[in-house]
Amino acid sequence: MIVLATVVVTLAAALHIGIFVMESVAWSRPAVWKRFGVTDQAAADTTRPMAYNQGFYNLFLAIGAIIGLILLGVGLHAAGLALIYFTMASMLAASIVLVTTGRGYVRPAIIQGVLPLIGIVLMLFS
Repeated sequence: MIVLATVVVTLAAALHIGIFVMESVAWSRPAVWKRFGVTDQAAADTTRPMAYNQGFYNLFLAIGAIIGLILLGVGLHAAGLALIYFTMASMLAASIVLVTTGRGYVRPAIIQGVLPLIGIVLMLFS
């Protein structure tokens, strides 16, 4: 079960790295900002600093999960699990907050929150 849990946590981290790339690196591309519901270039330019910041938030959560997996792998189980649980719970909590912003955000919230939720459950039962 720990192998499956590790794979799911890794996938959650990879997803958040992808979100980082979209928000902090590729935000100026219309295909990217339209994916986030931004309607025009002027709005994309206005929200770019916020997206940039938000992207780094996602990157830092991904890095935390990866460091947690590394710590777990080298035998520092308590520290590794604590970091994994914290980052997965933060990702899950962010998805719940996203749902509260409107019905149009249910799908992105599910995408953002399912892997961390599964990761938490699998880690608990490993």
